[in-house]
Amino acid sequence: MKSALYTKTSSINLFSYIKHIFSRRHEELIYFKRYKELMKIIKEESLETYFQPIVNIKNGETFGFEALNRPIRTQLFSNTDLFYEFVGQTNIVFPFERFCRNLSIKRYTERLKKQNFQDDFVLFINIHPYVLLDKNYHAGETFKFIKEMGIQPEHVVFELTERSAVTDFKEFERVLSNYREQGYRIAIDDVGSGYNSLKTLIYLKPEFIKLDRSLIQNIDQNVAGQQLVSLINNFAEQSKTKIIAEGIERVEELHYLQSVGIQYAQGYALGKPQQEISFGKIPNF
Repeated sequence: MKSALYTKTSSINLFSYIKHIFSRRHEELIYFKRYKELMKIIKEESLETYFQPIVNIKNGETFGFEALNRPIRTQLFSNTDLFYEFVGQTNIVFPFERFCRNLSIKRYTERLKKQNFQDDFVLFINIHPYVLLDKNYHAGETFKFIKEMGIQPEHVVFELTERSAVTDFKEFERVLSNYREQGYRIAIDDVGSGYNSLKTLIYLKPEFIKLDRSLIQNIDQNVAGQQLVSLINNFAEQSKTKIIAEGIERVEELHYLQSVGIQYAQGYALGKPQQEISFGKIPNF
C-alpha cells in the first residue's frame, strides 16, 4: 500500500517537474523571439512616432509636443505596455532609449520641414532617469545629434518618469545641472500618481511638473485631488516651475484647471497623438 502511494506521489512530482521544464522552455522561446523582434525594430526603425500637443490653456496656443513611440501590434507584442515591459527586462535598455530619443528628434524635424512649420515649439522626450547616469552614456551625444538636426537645446525637454524612484539625489542633481548648462530643460512626469515625492521635486528642481492623468481625471469633482493640485501649484509658483496637466478628456476638467491658474495641459480633449504635427485646440464649453 505504501509502495503504491509512494509510486503515485513520485509520478505526480515527476509530472510537475516535466510541466515546469516545458513551461520554462516555452518562456525562454518567447523571450528569444521577442528579443529578436526588438532588434529588428531598432534596425529597421519600425516604431511609429506620434506627437501629442501641449496647449497653453490661458491663450489657446500650442506650446509644444510630447513624442510618443509605439510598436506596431504583432502576435509577440500585442500592446504598447507589453512591449515596454519587455524592453525593461532586457540588457539593451540604454541603447533602446538612445534609439527612441534620436528617432523622436529625427521624425520631429522631418515633420516640421514637411509641414513648413517654424521651430518655435518645445519637444518633450521621455527618458528613464537612470539612463542619464548610465556609464555607457557619453555626454554630448544628444547635443551633437540635435545640432545636426537643426534644433536648439532650448527647444528640448527631457521628461523623466517619476515611477522610477531616484535614490542618489546629489549625483542626479549634478548630472541634470550639466544638461541645463547645455540648454536643455527638465520635466518630472507622473507627479501625483502616488510614486513620486516632494523630495524629488525639491532636489531636481524641474522646469516643468507634469500632473499625472490619474490625478486629473474628474478633478472637477474630486475635493482631495483639488487640494493636492493646489499644494503642487503653490510649490510651482514659489519655485517658478510650470505645471502641465495630463490626461484632459472632459471640458469640466479643463474648466477647473483654468479656474485655478494652471497654464499648460495635454489630453484627448485638446488634441490626440498624431503622426503628423497637429496643433491643439481648446474645446468650446
